[in-house]
Amino acid sequence: MKKDRLITVEQPTAEKLKALGVESWPIWTKEESDFPWYYDDTEVCYILEGHIIVTPDGGEPVEILPGQLVTFHKGLACRWQILKAVRKHYDFPE
Repeated sequence: MKKDRLITVEQPTAEKLKALGVESWPIWTKEESDFPWYYDDTEVCYILEGHIIVTPDGGEPVEILPGQLVTFHKGLACRWQILKAVRKHYDFPE
């Protein structure tokens, strides 16, 4: 597991994905693009397709690829660079 400030990236097991109920989460898609983003709440997502670089304000870029479980923690201000169209499951746990 890698944590860069407010981003946690991990390679989850099938058991963890099942326990989290990832398959029942909604799916979000986005074409290649570049935009700023701020997380008002913590988001957990499982990347199905795509190639993303997320750079926290004042931090180092984090590469995100298919098969990764990513947590964007509340309060994260960042820039998303979608290099290959994204398809991901997402959830906002309490």
